[in-house]
Amino acid sequence: MRVFFLIFAAVLILPLQAAPKELLVYIGTYTRTEEQGIHWLKLDLGSGELTAEGKLAGQKNPSFLAIHPNKKFLYAVNEIGNYNGEKAGGVSAYAIDSENGALTFLNQQSSKGGAPCHLVVDATGRNVLVANYTGGSVASLPIARNGRLREASAFVQHTGSSVLVPRQSAPHGHSINVSPGNKFAVAADLGMDKVLVYGFDAKKGALTPAGFAKVAPGAGPRHFAFHPNGKFGYVINEITLTVTAFGWDEGQGRLNKLQTITTLPVERAKGMSTAEVQVHPSGKFLYGSNRGHNTIAVFAIDPASGKLKAVQHQSTLGKTPRNFGLDPTGQFLIAANQSSGDVFTFRIDQATGKLTPTGHKIEIPMPVCVKFLELNGK
Repeated sequence: MRVFFLIFAAVLILPLQAAPKELLVYIGTYTRTEEQGIHWLKLDLGSGELTAEGKLAGQKNPSFLAIHPNKKFLYAVNEIGNYNGEKAGGVSAYAIDSENGALTFLNQQSSKGGAPCHLVVDATGRNVLVANYTGGSVASLPIARNGRLREASAFVQHTGSSVLVPRQSAPHGHSINVSPGNKFAVAADLGMDKVLVYGFDAKKGALTPAGFAKVAPGAGPRHFAFHPNGKFGYVINEITLTVTAFGWDEGQGRLNKLQTITTLPVERAKGMSTAEVQVHPSGKFLYGSNRGHNTIAVFAIDPASGKLKAVQHQSTLGKTPRNFGLDPTGQFLIAANQSSGDVFTFRIDQATGKLTPTGHKIEIPMPVCVKFLELNGK
C-alpha cells in the first residue's frame, strides 16, 4: 500500500516538475547596421523578467519569424525589394541549437514577391508559406529534411484594389495563416480589403484559390488569428482600427462575418493604425495592438458566438507596438515597441484577460516580431 501511494504521489508531482520555468523568446527586427538581426532572450515564467541570451546578424530585415513544429528550425522573412536582381524579398532558414537556442544560418530562397512581411510553417512541417506586401502575392516554399528551404512550389499573384488611393491602389499581401485542419491557407490582403482562402496541399506545397471574405471598404485587413476551437477567426484591420470576427467552416473553407468592433477607446486620429492580433491559448480572450495610440486592446470572446466585448486598453509603455506575443502557457504578453526600441512584459489575469505591467523590459533596436520556444523541458 505504501509503495502504491508513493507511485501515485510521484505521478501527481511529475507534471508540476515538468512544467517549464523559462522560455526562449526570439525577436525579429528591422536592421540598420550589420550588427543587428535576430535576438533571443529568456523569459522567466515566475517573474516575467527578460534576459538577453544572444543574437545573429548577417541578414537584412529579418522582421517576421516562424518556428518549425519540431523546434529544430526557425524561418525569417527578409523584408527587402531586391533579391539577387529579382523584384522580390527573401526567406531565410536557421538551425536552432537544442541546448541554448542559438541560431545557425542554413540557406535563403526568394519569396517571389517584394517586401515579404509574414510567414508560417504548416502543421506537417513540410512548407513555409509567405505573404509579400509590395508584391501583393503569396507563395509556398518546401522544407527539406535538414531544414533548408527549396525554391517556391506555389505562387499566387493577387489582383485588385480598393477605395483608398494610393494606399489601396494595388494588392498588398499582409499575412498568411494555415487553418486548424491544415487544409486551407487564409491570406489577408490590405490593398484589396479581402481575406482570401486557398486550398492547401501540404504534400505538394500547392495553393489553390477557394474563395474570399470581404471587410468594409477602406478597412485594410492586416493580420489574422484562428481561435483554438477551430470555429472562429479574427482579422485586425489596419486602417480603420477594427477587428472583424468570422465563423470558420473547416470542411468548406468558408469565412462567415459575425461582427466588426473598434480596437480603440477613443475616436481614431491621424498616425494611428493597428498591427497584430492573437487569441489567448485558453480561447477566452483576444488581443490587438494599436500603433500611435500605443496600446494593447483586450477583448473577451463569447464561447458560443465568437463575438468580442472590449475589456481593457493597456499602454505598451513604448511607441509603435508593431507586434506582441502570448507565451504558450498563457501567463504573459510580450509587447515589442518598434519606434522606442524596447520590449515589455505584462502578466495576464486568467479570469479577465486584463494586462498588468511586470516592471521588466529589455532594449532591442526596432523589434517587430515575438516568438516563443521551449527547449529540453526547461
